[in-house]
Amino acid sequence: MSAAVLSGETAIRGGRRLRLRRFRFDPVMALAVLVIALTFVCSAVPELLAPYPPNKLAVGPNLAAPSWDHWVGTDEFGRDLLSRLIDGARVELVIGVAGVALAVGLGIPLGVLAGMRGGFADSALMRLQDALLAFPSVLFAILVVAAIGASQRSIILTIGVIYLPRFARLVRGSVLVLKEQEFVVASRAGGATDVRLMTRHILPNCLAPILVQITLAISVAILIEAGLSYLGLGVQPPTATWGNLLKAAQSYPSVAPWYVLAPGACIFVLVLALNTLGDGLRDRLDPRLRGL
Repeated sequence: MSAAVLSGETAIRGGRRLRLRRFRFDPVMALAVLVIALTFVCSAVPELLAPYPPNKLAVGPNLAAPSWDHWVGTDEFGRDLLSRLIDGARVELVIGVAGVALAVGLGIPLGVLAGMRGGFADSALMRLQDALLAFPSVLFAILVVAAIGASQRSIILTIGVIYLPRFARLVRGSVLVLKEQEFVVASRAGGATDVRLMTRHILPNCLAPILVQITLAISVAILIEAGLSYLGLGVQPPTATWGNLLKAAQSYPSVAPWYVLAPGACIFVLVLALNTLGDGLRDRLDPRLRGL
């Protein structure tokens, strides 16, 4: 057998090992995916999973401790906390996913335009985004919500505006690198239009960093919503969110510690799961981190 054939077989085996390493089972990431999937199920069909209507008063004693009837206890009005946490998951995910979807929907076209056109369009768009990035995210969210009113729609709009420049700059940077690659230059020389270059060659190669950024952005969006609700600027009661549950629980830390711990643990676990998923996707989708 020739050395060339042996070398080819070695390369094939090495490629197989790299693919197996890329998709190997990771129990930590699997647990993160399970937590996120469970949260999505809770948000999709809360009425099927919640043992009681989330806003029904006096389903149990006020501030009752966790029991078989009320697994997470009750609040100061006798409402079942587990039911309100499940209903709150819907609000958290709707705000997080819709806000980030708005940022992606606006940020990607702006990033593509800036990266492909360059010149004045690039400079003007980047300076506008620099101005948005100059504001601290939480402060900007407080200013916008205070100006247009506290509602689910205003928080979604705020998150979209906060993350728009981040996605635009991410896509712009990827476009600037990819449009100089040989396969793109060859396609352009072959007569491919800008639209075909973007849809067939450039945007598919931008998907990995975009997916990672989406997971991380949703986690921060949930924290922003929880912070605004805790300050009284988020979704207003009686609608349950994890943030306004924390705000209500702050008056009973010694009487009902489970009331404080339950929404705080939900926020912590979901944000940790989203960050873990983002890190796992980055490790698997970035060839530099796969050892290629």
